[in-house]
Amino acid sequence: MTRGRTRIADGAGLDLIAVVVAEDPAGRPAAALADQTLSPEHLDIVDLTEGLPRSVAELAAGLDLPVGVVRVLVGDLVHAGLVRVTRPVPPAELPDESILRVVIDGLRAL
Repeated sequence: MTRGRTRIADGAGLDLIAVVVAEDPAGRPAAALADQTLSPEHLDIVDLTEGLPRSVAELAAGLDLPVGVVRVLVGDLVHAGLVRVTRPVPPAELPDESILRVVIDGLRAL
């Protein structure tokens, strides 16, 4: 499936919680879907992420494949323009709950 590759082509690592989202079918390159180098597993990943964004861990579990294999396959799909990967906001970068409460209280006071 990975043709002996163990790393993603661009060298960027995909962690388990990275979220994979299929590109909009209208914006999908037709040549990429017709590409004969895409395996059935590649197409399964695109199908699984069309209706609902999924994490790399969910894809690995759903396809019953090792996480390392799924990472390589997702990397191929990103390169082909069939999916995009987003990462959740780390908790340290989220606003503090106390600040949000002050803002809400201020809005209620208006």
